[in-house]
Amino acid sequence: MATANLYKLHFLSTPAISCSAHLPNTRFSAPCNGARGRSPSALQIRCSFPMNFDPSIPRQSEHYQYQPTIWDYVFIESLESSFVGGIYANQTEKLKEEVRLMLKNTSELVVKLELIDTLERLGVGYLFEGEINKSLQEIDHNDAKLWIKESLHSTALTFRILRQHGCKVSAGVFEKFKDENGHFKKSLISDFKGLLSLCEAAHVVCEGEIILDDAIEFTRIHLNNLEGNVKANLAKQASRSLEIPLHWRMVRAEARWYMDIYEEEEGVNPTLLELAKLDFNMVQAVLLRDLRSMSRWWRNLGVAAKLSFARDRLVESFLWSVGIGYEPEYELCREWLTKVMNFVLIIDDIYDVYGSLEELEIFTYTVERWDHKLLNNFPYYMKVCFLALYNMINEMAYEILKEQGVDILPYLTKSWADFIKAMLQEAKWCKQGCTPSLKEYLDNGWLSSSGSVFLIHAFFATKQKIKPEVLEGLEKNHQLLKYSSMVFRLSNDLATSSAELERGDVASSIFCYMRETNASEAEARSYIRGLILDSWKKLNSSISESPFERPFINMGLNLARTSLFIYQNGDGLGVEDSKSKDHILSLIVNPVEN
Repeated sequence: MATANLYKLHFLSTPAISCSAHLPNTRFSAPCNGARGRSPSALQIRCSFPMNFDPSIPRQSEHYQYQPTIWDYVFIESLESSFVGGIYANQTEKLKEEVRLMLKNTSELVVKLELIDTLERLGVGYLFEGEINKSLQEIDHNDAKLWIKESLHSTALTFRILRQHGCKVSAGVFEKFKDENGHFKKSLISDFKGLLSLCEAAHVVCEGEIILDDAIEFTRIHLNNLEGNVKANLAKQASRSLEIPLHWRMVRAEARWYMDIYEEEEGVNPTLLELAKLDFNMVQAVLLRDLRSMSRWWRNLGVAAKLSFARDRLVESFLWSVGIGYEPEYELCREWLTKVMNFVLIIDDIYDVYGSLEELEIFTYTVERWDHKLLNNFPYYMKVCFLALYNMINEMAYEILKEQGVDILPYLTKSWADFIKAMLQEAKWCKQGCTPSLKEYLDNGWLSSSGSVFLIHAFFATKQKIKPEVLEGLEKNHQLLKYSSMVFRLSNDLATSSAELERGDVASSIFCYMRETNASEAEARSYIRGLILDSWKKLNSSISESPFERPFINMGLNLARTSLFIYQNGDGLGVEDSKSKDHILSLIVNPVEN
């Protein structure tokens, strides 16, 4: 059973829907025993003959259309940053050297950990990866008694940072903060800073850690009931944590937000703040260069103009890639993931709002076989999509084969086939008017989220070490891929269920739960938010047994974080509203003022 909802996530709400055994105005004539399609041999026979586009087939896109992009690509390609050149690079190096000396000369444990935490929240921890790892290894190798103090804040801070860097630390370190009845001591309620630190630490929870489950509930109850004189900055941080805990936040967005908070701190370190702002602006210059390149690619490709029923979301797709890997060295990764997202959106719209079931079956069959020879049998819109996808993926595979001597095409094409087969299953549920159980939906839904497609492409685009056990993990969709994708799916459903119901979709986690349990929409949303916490537990647990190295593990976590960020205030990909625009402007376009 999912953990009870404790979060004030501001996901898009939808009008209440009455749910009974037979809902009015919906199509439930077909039993949901797994839609039975034609056999592959029958599909193969049909693929041998041209398929003519039938204009008489009703298209959902006739009744439900996405708005055109709000971004002018000429404007995007004109964007420039002044934060380039040797002057800024030299200034950064001087500041980095000062910070290295701080890390080296700081001997007190809590002070050093607070320094590390500040660097990471400001978005510059990647600049000191070696120094931070060395410091944490020294702490981790010492006896626990040397770093666990009486202070709740210091214990929670140490626990969280060690865990977030892959160190194995027992949740039992918090037992001393419980009373003889097994409850957290009432005296902790007045320790607001300690409560906040415990709340953040508890969200690095793994499956079965009841003490951390208790800590989440305890801290959220008392952080919600502010009493006494709480400093404004701590109150702002508590409010943000009650909405989205630190471990769940998109790194780049957190850095931009925390700069403003840190600047108001009593003990602000001017060197750290100056470095953070300068690095943010210099990285932003790299991101603008990448975005300009992606805009030119997208315009030259011309797919958006040919498939006007599909979402044209190049800029939002690029923001998604930044969430997964913003560091300057991940240029190729951002390029690949931006391209992947654009095609995920197109294919999603083909399966959700445009293609007939017969067309979708044949498209799925063709992608599974990765066979361009079947193109002549496609309607024009499918020819455009498949050939553009086919050329793009083959080019990616050739690039890695040329540079690294490894043929990655089977892994890339399998990820697309898995995604598209899951999309076909959802299309069958919708077009045949059946609603699956929540379990059936989620077993398919984490794949239809496309999260595993992103992570498999990210792995090969960042030159990770290719080992047999790693390739096996990718091929079999290791739990790192599965549960980051599950967070993606659930957060997507919370944000998009309104639009899906409007166009007649009957499969979303919210709707499946409502129909299965006769729950209200509010109850269903609460339950799905609980499933997000459960998925994070499984995701955190998967790390200790992962064959992957830390950079890729971070990308798995970042996929989940970015999905929560994109969908927190509604459908950040389907609807380009003021919030979506603000994200683009603050993270990619507008530099931080000094």
